[in-house]
Amino acid sequence: MKRLFTLAFVALLSVGAMAQTVDLRKKISVSGTAEQEVTPDIIYIGISLQEYLKDGNSKKRVDITELENQLYTAVQNAGIPKESLTVNSLSSYMTITEKKKNPEFLASKQYKLKVTDLNKFNAIIGAIDPKGIASTNIDSYEYSKIEGLKKELKVKALLAAKDKATYLTAALGDKLWPAIDIQEVSNEQYPQPMYRVNMMMKSASADVQSAPELDFKKIKLSYTMNVVFEIK
Repeated sequence: MKRLFTLAFVALLSVGAMAQTVDLRKKISVSGTAEQEVTPDIIYIGISLQEYLKDGNSKKRVDITELENQLYTAVQNAGIPKESLTVNSLSSYMTITEKKKNPEFLASKQYKLKVTDLNKFNAIIGAIDPKGIASTNIDSYEYSKIEGLKKELKVKALLAAKDKATYLTAALGDKLWPAIDIQEVSNEQYPQPMYRVNMMMKSASADVQSAPELDFKKIKLSYTMNVVFEIK
């Protein structure tokens, strides 16, 4: 019997504790949204160079070193810092081994170039032997001031939520009190840039590389702030 009384007492204490945690405050839940589109201003481009044989003659090889020097010179002439050009992948051991096995083996190198002006990229590609360019592609892109923009949009979304809560509570004759809960919902969109023309397309009459044309879709940042305010 004593044990039953003890269990009942503990149960009553538990119920009392639960009752004390019930939030009886009057509240209003609202959401505010802010969004903006920006054009990428930093672009990372992949460039692949590959040796080739003039007239199919293995003794008339255009060496990868020659093509690489053309690339480095073009980057320098474009006023782009040398740190913006890095080797993406290279297998020297395999190149040497394959050349010993097969005199007609064509070595290749891949690079990553950081640019902020696509016109400079066009000039760089135009300064390299087009037959030595195996491919080009966009690795990624970004917006240099994106962190500051994120903060700005979040604040705007939060203020939009507060403004909504203010006029809704005023319509009921209530007064808005401080926020008691804030939740962030982000919707960042980084669509892939699309080529308007093939960057390696050559004319039917001559080995002339067409100028690369890029059609960038903007980066869209959208933030929603869900806010719970107490009202009186």
